[in-house]
Amino acid sequence: MKQKRYFIITIDTEGDNLWANPQQVSTKNASFLFRFQELCESYSMKPTYLTNYEMANDPVFKKFGLDIIHRKVGEIGMHLHAWDMPPYYQLTQNDMLYHPYLIEYPYEVMQQKVKTMTDCLETTFGIKMVSHRAGRWGFDERYANLLIENGYQVDCSVTPFVSWKNEKGDPKQSGGTDYTKYPNTPYFINPQDISSPGHSTLLEVPVSIEDTYGWVNKLALMFNNVSLVRRGLMYLFPKNWLRPNGRNLNKMKILLQHCILNNNSYVEFMLHSSELMPGGSPRFKNELSIQKLYKDLEALFDEANKNFEGCTLSEFYQNYLRRNN
Repeated sequence: MKQKRYFIITIDTEGDNLWANPQQVSTKNASFLFRFQELCESYSMKPTYLTNYEMANDPVFKKFGLDIIHRKVGEIGMHLHAWDMPPYYQLTQNDMLYHPYLIEYPYEVMQQKVKTMTDCLETTFGIKMVSHRAGRWGFDERYANLLIENGYQVDCSVTPFVSWKNEKGDPKQSGGTDYTKYPNTPYFINPQDISSPGHSTLLEVPVSIEDTYGWVNKLALMFNNVSLVRRGLMYLFPKNWLRPNGRNLNKMKILLQHCILNNNSYVEFMLHSSELMPGGSPRFKNELSIQKLYKDLEALFDEANKNFEGCTLSEFYQNYLRRNN
């Protein structure tokens, strides 16, 4: 029997253009999700909208989310931005500017924020939260154990071959998580060491990223403390993500082919909800760039439909259990 391969769409569902570090966060991009969802459904794709606090409280998104749950054409999961959700705890001089990682807060605050965010989503959408991605990709063992305690089944925070150490949150702390030596295939997390497989109930489904220039990654690590050099190397020799940027359609198609050649069970696409709105992100600044994005999405989904089947994160979890039991 031919092995099924799955195309997982994950959308970090959050406020408008957070790259600009706004002091007041708006959520106009919620109105731009309907077009994307319609496109996904036309290709039998089922997005997972990993949702943060401001979007969970947006009435447009609430209506949108309840509809996709009712029609079983997508999933709502959790995405936590620690700096602007209750319980409020000032970690830096200006958390809205620095965007501290959840893993930089005291453990008791981490506990409260995970519980508050989970309760908010479950109350809003009337379902158990089982899927998750960490805000700004910041993840550690304490965070993983909190997810397990709160009943989450699948996480997708790992970005293989990518380090976020030079991406500061709290300027007094050590930056984000270094995933350069993490697996790039699904594994049940070891709660004592999230970089290795274990026997927990939490399945890690890493984002699809190819290390096309392995030697560059090794060289960049040598300059880990020289930010300008490291950033220059990463700019000149970027990793290949399954993430549209307006210029990488062919590279994304190649990634699909490599998945087939390597006999991988899935690919995981990611995008931010605000990237679907003109001016909602640095990459897609106007209507023309959005039209180009949708043209690329149609071409990518058309290619994916030849060999992949759409599914949500929780559906992939269930399929993974069946396949490996």
